[in-house]
Amino acid sequence: MQNQLWLKRQNLFALMMAVLIFISLPAQAANNELPSLAPMLEDVIPAVVNITTTRSASTPDRLRSFNERDLRPGAAERPISSAGSGVIVDAANGYIITNHHVVVGSDTINVVLTDDRRFEAKLLGSDPSTDVALLQIEAEDLVALKLADVSNLRVGDYVVAIGNPFGIGQTVTYGIVSALGRAGLNVENYEDFIQTDAAINMGNSGGALVNLAGELVGINTAIISGTGANLGVGFAVPANMVAAVSEQLQQHGEVRRGQLGVQIRDHTPTLEETLDAGADHGALIVAVMAGSAADQAGIEVSDLIVQVNGRNISSGRELRNIVGLAQIDSEVDMVIYRDGERRQIKAVVGNGGDSNVAQSGGGSTPDGRQLNDPLFRGTQIQSHSSGGVAVVNVAPQSPAWVAGLRPGDVIHEVNRQRINDLREFNQEVFQSDNLTALGVVRDERPLLIIIS
Repeated sequence: MQNQLWLKRQNLFALMMAVLIFISLPAQAANNELPSLAPMLEDVIPAVVNITTTRSASTPDRLRSFNERDLRPGAAERPISSAGSGVIVDAANGYIITNHHVVVGSDTINVVLTDDRRFEAKLLGSDPSTDVALLQIEAEDLVALKLADVSNLRVGDYVVAIGNPFGIGQTVTYGIVSALGRAGLNVENYEDFIQTDAAINMGNSGGALVNLAGELVGINTAIISGTGANLGVGFAVPANMVAAVSEQLQQHGEVRRGQLGVQIRDHTPTLEETLDAGADHGALIVAVMAGSAADQAGIEVSDLIVQVNGRNISSGRELRNIVGLAQIDSEVDMVIYRDGERRQIKAVVGNGGDSNVAQSGGGSTPDGRQLNDPLFRGTQIQSHSSGGVAVVNVAPQSPAWVAGLRPGDVIHEVNRQRINDLREFNQEVFQSDNLTALGVVRDERPLLIIIS
């Protein structure tokens, strides 16, 4: 009896699983057609082009592209050719996006379409900081890709990479979005990469990363590999950054970076415990340049920027990317926290690229009290006539020095608490656990210095 009951249960379970599998099959499979990416790719592939470049042997080696170095080693004595990929983003105007490193230093740039038509392309502009370049060809009957709204992209979404790996011709690989917001490949660049395990190899640079709707989500640009071969860690410049850079390259032939005129750092839950700014994420203002866009907008040191133009800001890098790619003289709407209070503020983006606000302070006197706290190892301070304490000396490579404290600085706040003399300074520092936030005046400008 028990065996019969067990068999009935097993049969019922098998029937339920069969129904679930049938329901989950795509409509194509239910109609005796196998699921396939082919219909989408038939529309997308004509928008992805092969790019070949040539340069004279006299071009400096530092300008040789990533692809070229790997594809043509030891060929510096004769004209050099290299291969890459590109994506048509405007059929009417013949605009093609590729990587800066694919075309940098090239004497000629040739584009080959999927129908084997060949054109010499004009380089309209290139931006090394985002690794994006804009080309133009004069051709009819082009197919362009629509740019996706990457704000809706999620880790785990399926994506397809299309390009020209190793110069062998059009190739398609697929995978998922492995991570979003990757940075750190080059700290000087504007990075917000989409990471994918879709196979990207040398020659895929400048090619398309598309979603299953056939929309462009990114331009393939880099891999992490000790051998130069794909290890499932590839990166693409997201479509929103591509669009912003492309617009500026069309208008100016270069990217004219916007700036607020601030120094920033990432805000963290640990910092929030000390500063009580009002949120545990965002871009924390640690310095404001006199007369800058931020100064004119009323932004202050210790303000925490958590949103720009409706986009949430979780790090200083995100703020830098948005402002750096904004049009000069455009207005940005920001949400900030000041002393725990949420505020809205508008600023007009200034010109001039990145600027260092805080400069080293002036000289010091030999007098001063030596601090024994590990964070302030080798630091000497003395009372200041205007209140607070003046920094007389800072030991090089000490935590205080690494954080940016310099001789001549005048400390007026410790962990958001006003201090008037050495006794109050020592009392507040003694109460600090993992880090100390100093409100400093240097050259008559306020700074926030975090020592950890």
